[in-house]
Order: sequence, then structure tokens, then C-alpha cells
Amino acid sequence: MIFEVCAGSLADCIAAQQGGADRVELNSALAVGGLTPSIATLKRVKEKTTLPVICMVRPRAAGFCYEEDEVEVMFGEAEDLLENKADGLAFGFLTDEKNVDVSNTKRMVDLIHSYGKEAVFHRAIDVVNDLDQAMLDLIECNVDRVLTSGQHEKAEQGMEVIKALQDKYGKKIEILAGSGINASNAEKILETTKIKQIHSSCKSYREDPTTKGKEVSYAYLGKPHEMEYDIVSEKLVRELANIKSARSK
Repeated sequence: MIFEVCAGSLADCIAAQQGGADRVELNSALAVGGLTPSIATLKRVKEKTTLPVICMVRPRAAGFCYEEDEVEVMFGEAEDLLENKADGLAFGFLTDEKNVDVSNTKRMVDLIHSYGKEAVFHRAIDVVNDLDQAMLDLIECNVDRVLTSGQHEKAEQGMEVIKALQDKYGKKIEILAGSGINASNAEKILETTKIKQIHSSCKSYREDPTTKGKEVSYAYLGKPHEMEYDIVSEKLVRELANIKSARSK
């Protein structure tokens, strides 16, 4: 079992390592599903942890059908991240018809592999119209791993789809399950799907008293967390790491 933590900061990555994670996916702006992290953050994560770091490459919120200028920015960001020792990149390109954008996917995979790093297609896979065709396209493009919730909001809801993907394609591409996985459901998901990798945010919260003024608010979370921001909890990471340890005995 490989346990990946979805991180949004240097502090998150340190908490992930201290809690026993195997790998991190480094993002910025987790509130919108994760965007490309800064090079400064990546450098410091590589300096202060020993975890493999998969960096998100995503220029904006919403979907994954990008304009030409956005695509060129993504490839520029990808090269910068790889030059600064990212261990892999997570990305997703779709057409406006909700199919895998094979051309840009292959181009990105080739770039990543030219650095000897891992190419990960993220949860853009969960909105495609034809999941089987999408998986075949990713395999043809030599994608190393795909992150999925089984086309449901949460991985627990999509377990049967994830199991089918593992059964059909697991020998040709790594299947990483994510979304809503925690210590209370990880064992069930692992047993049902027979996957070997899970992805979790291990989310907790920390207060910032400057979030609101008398007439101005920068809150992005609803009550009871409107004065807080999300962080990775070392305690929640350790709970999942303990499940991994128990399964390995």
C-alpha cells in the first residue's frame, strides 16, 4: 500500500512526513481543487522533507478544457517544476466533448518522462463521458498513474467503478483512489477495490483571526470554519499510516 497526502503548503508536507505518509501531491489553492504550486514552495519541501513530491499542474479552477494560452502556461510551469526536482506531475487535459485530449496528454507525458519522472492524470478522469475509452487513451499515452474517485463525489461511493478499473487496467496503469478517504473507510475501500494506493487530504483547520474585519471578509469556508483555513493534520495522517502498517503485518 502506498499512502499519498494531498498537501497545500510546506507545513502540510512536513505534517505528512511526520505522520508517516509515503508521498505528497503538492498544490496551491486546495479550496478550488488544487492549482499549480509555487517553485519556492517546491524547493523548500524538497529541502525539508524526503518524501517524493508530485506537483499539480493546473492553471485555474473549474474544468480541464484549456485555451491555447493556458496550455502553453501549463507546459512552462511543468518544465519549471521538473527543473526544480519535482518527482512527478499531476495534470489533466480534456476536450470540450469530455474526452481525453490525447495530443496534449501525450506531449505532457513525454516531457515528464524526459526527466525520468512520473506522469499522473488527475481526477479530470472523473468527468469523462466514456471511462473505458479514457483509460485506454491514458495507457496509450504511457501515463503512469491515474487518480480517481470512480466518477463519484467520494471514492467510497465509487468503489465498484474503482474495482472495475483495477481489474481491467491495473496491470497497465497504476490506480490511485482519492476523495473522502479517511481512517474510518480506508480499509473498506482497499478491501473492496483491491487497489494498492490511496490519496487523502487528512484535513483539519487552523484559525486566522485576521480573516474578517468589521465590513470585510476573506473567509472561504462556511461555518463553523469561516475564521479558519484548511491544513493537513499529522494526527489524521498517522491514523491512515497505522492502517497501512497493520495491513503489512
